[in-house]
Amino acid sequence: MDFFTPIVDNPAAWGAIAVANALSDIYAMGAAPLFGLNLVGWPTDRVPFEVLGEVIKGAAEVAERARCLILGGHSIDSVEPIFGMVAIGEVHPDRMLTNAGACAGDILVLTKPLGTGILATALKRDALLEGGMADAVRSMTTLNEGAARAALRIGVSSATDVTGFGLLGHLGSMLEASKVAAEISFDALPILPHARNLAARGVVPGGTERNLAAAERVEWAADLSAADRYLCVDAQTSGGLLLAVPPENEAALLAALREEHTPAVAVIGRVVPGSGQIRVARQLG
Repeated sequence: MDFFTPIVDNPAAWGAIAVANALSDIYAMGAAPLFGLNLVGWPTDRVPFEVLGEVIKGAAEVAERARCLILGGHSIDSVEPIFGMVAIGEVHPDRMLTNAGACAGDILVLTKPLGTGILATALKRDALLEGGMADAVRSMTTLNEGAARAALRIGVSSATDVTGFGLLGHLGSMLEASKVAAEISFDALPILPHARNLAARGVVPGGTERNLAAAERVEWAADLSAADRYLCVDAQTSGGLLLAVPPENEAALLAALREEHTPAVAVIGRVVPGSGQIRVARQLG
């Protein structure tokens, strides 16, 4: 289950992002969605129901693309607009992807660019025009279905989606569950247009600031700026899959992801022996 207040001005795009985001947890486990239930909070005295109709229309289009039936839902009167979905899926136990199987030597691959939290905050603060969100909206409305299909077909050790706790937060959970550590190359990270400049200007959401404060087990290279660090922990909405793949499967996975047209196909680091630590360098040797 996931829901949130508007992160873009276009109501249909908001609905589409919300559904893609809710379904992401299903795909991160190698599962297929079965059905969804809409969750709505609406300020009935301030925002017309026609706007809610556009939100639901955008949501329905993405759900149809995912072959996920929307069977109903629940609505309440709310001070501010809220929309999201309960997502139900299924997976065979023998084909389930988890965040607990990464092994030292695995290659880390990311399937969507980072920076959606920073861009959405910039839009709210009038530091970015709606057109500057175009790449982010395309990424956020892209289902992780193709990435999951490629991961299952080729074979990966571990998988998780990157959402509110940022890249390093979700990577940290994978490392702790797998009892390993990781090294990340900052220069290899895919970053959305405008995100780096906005972070350098201090346009950062509160969730991202909290993520950075919580990154106690991260060793930062001295040449990484505060903006660089914010990008590594930026709170994502409908982010990509983070995959740990054995080196012998790396080339095949990258090719499969390109065939699936995932928004990014980026080798960002590697899994190393350890117990949950993350080292972030400008580049890895």
